[in-house]
Amino acid sequence: MRFAALAALLLAAALVPAFVASAYALHLFILLFLTVVLGASWNVIGGFGGQYSVGHAAYYGVGAYATMILLHRALPVWVAVAAGVAFSVAVALVIGSICFRLRGPYFVLASIAVAEILRLTALNWKALTNGAEGILGGLDIAGKVPYYYAGLSLAALSVASNWLVQRSKLGLYLMSIREDQDAAHSLGIPITRTKNLGLMISAAFTALAGAFYALYTGFIDPAGVLGIDISVQIVLVCIIGGIGTVAGPVLGAALMVLLAEGLRASLSQAHVLVYGVLVVVVILFMPDGLLGFARGQLARRRARAAA
Repeated sequence: MRFAALAALLLAAALVPAFVASAYALHLFILLFLTVVLGASWNVIGGFGGQYSVGHAAYYGVGAYATMILLHRALPVWVAVAAGVAFSVAVALVIGSICFRLRGPYFVLASIAVAEILRLTALNWKALTNGAEGILGGLDIAGKVPYYYAGLSLAALSVASNWLVQRSKLGLYLMSIREDQDAAHSLGIPITRTKNLGLMISAAFTALAGAFYALYTGFIDPAGVLGIDISVQIVLVCIIGGIGTVAGPVLGAALMVLLAEGLRASLSQAHVLVYGVLVVVVILFMPDGLLGFARGQLARRRARAAA
């Protein structure tokens, strides 16, 4: 029944461009797909592995910059995107080998520091990145429909990867590390290798999202793809929707995109305030996110009905 429902949902999403002609509506769907990819990417290492990275903008930015730079070198788009993903995975391997020696808030601070180092590098290495002026360019594609289907495919692939990881040996190892790293180590689980593998998968999908964003918007700059606000928003998607769940990033992405766009139309920075209030409410009253809260309410109703 679940697979039938998911297949019906994907079919309905695939048919949206046939019935929706509004460019703005398609733009919102594209933003939703992009946010789903980012949330699901972080969920692999942050949700399943319990490694709360606040530096995922590093992989997002590397994917975006590598794609745009190589595209300007007249390389085919698929080569540029593949290279961006490869660079991001390599960066993740280096970062993981260093930062996974730390735990808790020290790891969080280290992940922020790495992302900031890359942002400052992109800001000052003008010969390669054009500095604060950014890089302009993209694909010569008319309309938003091709980007819609590309975004839908990436979102479906990222959610499927979460489902597969959760049910795999790697997922069990990651969740064991999340619950008790010392106990996992005593059972023979390779801690560093498992964390690095999870981070590499997470970085690959985050880089794909960065490449997609770069190609869609046709412009990137250090603040837009390497800023700490990008990392924070990625984490918020999972916190609001439900950390460590497959559907949580989808729910969190839908809520955040709708709030951001709805408030941005009236008050330019109101969405930032709402994000903060929403996170406080979720942490205080729904620590398992909206999905966990909904499941709890459903379980209580079933218990009352059975009684």
